Amino acid sequence: MENPYLPYPVRIDSVVTETEDRNLKTFKLIFLNSADREKFIHRAGQFAELSIAGKGEIPIGIASSPTEQEYLLFTVNKVGVVTTALHQMSAGDVIGVRGPLGNWYPWEQMEGKNIVIIGGGFAFTTLRASIVYLLHPDNRSHFGDITVIYGARTPGMLLYKDELAAWNERDDIRIHITVDAADDPNWQYNVGFVPAITQEKAPSAKDAYAVVCGPPIMIKFTLPILRELGFPEERTIMSLEMRMKCGVGMCGRCNIGGEYVCKDGPVFSLTQLSQLPGEY
Repeated sequence: MENPYLPYPVRIDSVVTETEDRNLKTFKLIFLNSADREKFIHRAGQFAELSIAGKGEIPIGIASSPTEQEYLLFTVNKVGVVTTALHQMSAGDVIGVRGPLGNWYPWEQMEGKNIVIIGGGFAFTTLRASIVYLLHPDNRSHFGDITVIYGARTPGMLLYKDELAAWNERDDIRIHITVDAADDPNWQYNVGFVPAITQEKAPSAKDAYAVVCGPPIMIKFTLPILRELGFPEERTIMSLEMRMKCGVGMCGRCNIGGEYVCKDGPVFSLTQLSQLPGEY
């Protein structure tokens, strides 16, 4: 059995600064050993631990799709010791990746259904992985209509801007981008909070799943909208990425009632969450 505490060594291949405040960067990682890459089989929705010697490790959602097999992508917000150290690194530096960890969005269960993806802020990472997965030629025909609602505070805080523009040009996916406030006179998309845009733009709940990942305040006000639109709890899928800790359920700091988000999640249906204490 593989030791779940040992990270795989990976090299930083490139670093992209995503946002105007420079606090969010996307790291493209290449495995040093091809055998390690073959072992790292993940599904869209999972996370991994990024480790830096002498600094520690931190759980981050995997932003790359399983269909992007030659590398891993992680979009990291600079908020603490480990993430600050990572932001100071550059192409060629070596770090560790431990995983993949946790469960994933229930793709087999969602086959044949329409998919509504709702995201906000830097929690869009595993949703980016999901969109790339869904749009891959091997997978697109397995799902119905795809609608994406994604919001940030301002245009400069949006992630993956080039990909958003490319998806917006496609005819097999509907993209609704929104910002809380448009400080760009050339802004051509929506202005408004994600819950309001969801109420306005979300398609019918019939034969549809809603996949939601974002900051707690966004989730708080989006869930009532989804209920109003008719999405049943069993078809409302959420990711509690903010509760991830050690990744293997040993430290005990991720639990909600009897569930360990690192091990039993981070993906839960609203039906599952409704049976737990309201700590999320």
